[in-house]
This record gives sequence, C-alpha cells and structure tokens, in this order.
Amino acid sequence: MPELPEVEATRLSFADRIAGGRIEDAWLGKALRWPLGMPVGQLVGGRVLGVRRRGKYLLLDLDKGLLLLHLGMSGSLSFAPHLPPRGAHDHFELATDRGILRLNDPRRFGAVVWTPSQSDARARKLLDGLGVEPLGADFLPEAFHAALRARKAAIKQVLLSGDIVVGVGNIYASEALFLAGIRPTLSAARISRPRAARLHAAIREVLGRALAVGGTTLRNYSNAVGERGNFQFEVAVYGRSGKPCRVCGTLIKTLRQGQRATFYCPRCQKT
Repeated sequence: MPELPEVEATRLSFADRIAGGRIEDAWLGKALRWPLGMPVGQLVGGRVLGVRRRGKYLLLDLDKGLLLLHLGMSGSLSFAPHLPPRGAHDHFELATDRGILRLNDPRRFGAVVWTPSQSDARARKLLDGLGVEPLGADFLPEAFHAALRARKAAIKQVLLSGDIVVGVGNIYASEALFLAGIRPTLSAARISRPRAARLHAAIREVLGRALAVGGTTLRNYSNAVGERGNFQFEVAVYGRSGKPCRVCGTLIKTLRQGQRATFYCPRCQKT
C-alpha cells in the first residue's frame, strides 16, 4: 500500500508539470470506493491550480472546486503528454493541455472525490480526523507523548491508526520502532517521555530518508513518471524475517498485529 513517502514522491513527480493546465477531457470508469460527487464532464474547461497532500490524500486544487485522490491498496498515478490505451484497471483520467493524469487501481480501493472546497462536508469527513503531518512543524515531541499517554493499544497499532500522526504506514512504523528501540507490542501509554522523543525523531528520520530516495517499491510502485523507489534497499527490519539484524546479528522476527505483519529485532527492541 502506498504510504506517505510514496504519495508525496508521486505528488512531487507531477505537481509542477500539471499546475496551470486546462482540463480538456475527463473520464471515469468503474466505480471506486466513493462516488465522484459530480458528472465527470463538468470538470472539462476548468484549470488545475496546484497539487497538495494531506496524509495519503492528494488534493488537486481546481478553479472549479477540489479533487481528492486516494491510491488505496494498489493504486498508482501516471502523468505524461501521451499515455497508452486505457486498460482494465484504469479508472480515472484527467486530460489537460499539460499532459494526461491517469489513475490505475487493480483492487479498486482508491478514490476520486470532487467537493466544492476543503471546508465542504464531504472533504471534512475524509480529512478532519487525520493526525498531524509527521514531517511538518506541528509534529511536536511533547504533544506526541501526551497523545500516546492516552492510548492503551500497542504502539504499532496506534501509529497505524493515523489519528495522532498521519501517514506512518506498516513499513515505516516497523522501521521507526526499530530505530527507537521500542517493541511493537508495547502499550503506547507506557512509553516514557524520553522514549517518545526518540520515537518522534525516528519517525521523522525514517520518513525523510524514504522520501529522499523516492519511497519503497516492494512490488510495482512507481511515481507518476515511472520512477521506482529505493528505500527497500535500506530497510533494517521490514520484510527481513529470519535474517540477521544489521545492528546486533539477532534474527529478525515477525508477528501479526491487526492482520498486518510486524517485523522487529527481539534484542534491539526488548521492551
């Protein structure tokens, strides 16, 4: 599933290219997670003013409202002056005089939603419950620790919930917890202030490193211009079950948390 670094890398790969583009055609295929919210043809004639990100949502600011795009479990965007004929898993296309933006999503868990503005009820329903941006100035160690103190669930699950800090998905939660030396099953409420500060720093470091190399490509992820990520070559624990820890040599273990695989070092992450 594309996580924050992959979504941001995707945004960076086409945002400047599409900005200012006039929409010449728009197409919507099979239904995705939610209705578009307007007849797709009404997008034609508008302009794309810019592209932002909130959590794992891409926000296309239009002169005729706002498009929210979510890549779901398997979605990806392509942007180019010309694209090949649409395939069975292509579900949305925005043709502009700067290029064509296309959403491909084999599992159809993604979404394209139009709203008049970010303050509209549909946009607020999707965005208002999201936590702070982990790479932004509002992600503060003290506030992070205070929020963790109120949660009794395992810290890995709390990070994945996205309501304290947004976008720390399965890969990067495992990596950040390893870097901070925290066992994934530890209750968030039991994490001390110094350890919360280490985890705060680890989240920022791991996400920053991943974004710098274009995200993680485990299967077929690439950004909107076809570039693959390279963070998979740097992971310390994720996907390395049974292999020696790069720090202490202990074999990496895996467990299931909320139907997701968690990877950790039993020595470096004792508690």
